[in-house]
Amino acid sequence: MRKITRLIIHCTATPEGREVTVTDIDSWHRARGFDCIGYHYVIYLDGTVHIGRAVGRIGAHCRGYNADSIGIVYVGGLSRDGATPADTRTPAQKSALRTLVEQLRSRHPGVTIHGHNEFAAKACPCFDVGAEFPE
Repeated sequence: MRKITRLIIHCTATPEGREVTVTDIDSWHRARGFDCIGYHYVIYLDGTVHIGRAVGRIGAHCRGYNADSIGIVYVGGLSRDGATPADTRTPAQKSALRTLVEQLRSRHPGVTIHGHNEFAAKACPCFDVGAEFPE
């Protein structure tokens, strides 16, 4: 079993309110040459948490940091115009993310919580992860 030291939070970079599924993301990632979805968990607009890639497998979500991390993505991240980064999380998504992070913290003591933007020149996940999940 690999040692998990980081949880890295992402957004799908899709417009606010647009439904996106694990199957959708899987097809996007396969089109980019991945063997399957790169994220381990996907949080839908209604707050349900879905498994993407098996947690036991190394992810494909953050170049240089996949081996020791779990990738979590929420659906959204762009305003309705489809171009402007925005924290579009629904109340249900915010609650589900808090719960998931706490569960993963208990399973992987000592993990640190990060936004994708800490490792790449992107707005993703379009909210301040450090402020929301202080150590």
